Amino acid sequence: MPPLSPSLLPSLAAALLYAAATVYQALRLGQGEKASRRLLFVLGALAVLAHGTALFPQLWTAQGLSLDFLNSASLIAAAVIALTLVACFSLPVHNLLILLFPLGIITVLLTQFVPKGTVPFIDEEPGILAHILLSLLAYGMFTIAVVQSLLLLLQNHQLKHKHPKGLIKNFPPLQTMESLLFGFLWAGWVLLSMSLISGWLFVENLFAQHLVHKTLLACLAWIVFSVLLWGRNRLGWRGHKAIRWTLSGFCLLMLAYFGSKLVREYILHI
Repeated sequence: MPPLSPSLLPSLAAALLYAAATVYQALRLGQGEKASRRLLFVLGALAVLAHGTALFPQLWTAQGLSLDFLNSASLIAAAVIALTLVACFSLPVHNLLILLFPLGIITVLLTQFVPKGTVPFIDEEPGILAHILLSLLAYGMFTIAVVQSLLLLLQNHQLKHKHPKGLIKNFPPLQTMESLLFGFLWAGWVLLSMSLISGWLFVENLFAQHLVHKTLLACLAWIVFSVLLWGRNRLGWRGHKAIRWTLSGFCLLMLAYFGSKLVREYILHI
């Protein structure tokens, strides 16, 4: 019988803690009541700690840094949840966790049980690591913005039809929700800009065959988010228009970060 993976127990612990937090928050919101932020934070923090414990040996290997498709998704999910938990201390964003905790469950279990594709090991030079970190943080911040935009869309719909209930009854005012969305978008745009600049500085050839699609899509996403933020500042864009632009930019970014990885690791095996 082969030995158990050292990451198995922390992966299962993380999934159970995420699930417990999700069920608790869903039950409270279903009753039209607010979940305890302290309890959500404790469960979420323990889950992220277990998630990181499971992920660390999968990322840092004897051959180098292993940022394959599943590891990248799991790392971004853990980072997004951690950022949201920290933000809960000063911003009314705890409702985002009802969608983010299930993302943590999915990614931590996929990383543990789904076979990996062709694993690319990454040079651990400081400049390259800085570029990777900025890219992951940018993607994570835009992930939070997308979740916020989906909740804003739901809030808009229920307010328009005059039947706010359940989850929506515990939302901040619409104006606050929009301000939070654009705060996340500005933070993501700054991080994405820094990621692109660091790529130009430290990546040997951003337009090499295996990077050209990622580079072009990331630049297109940067343009989309730049236009959105300009439209918000100059033309007062809000509501459905802002949500559509947010989702469009995120789709481009998702294709840039994960589309090429999926094709290379599981289809082309390169």
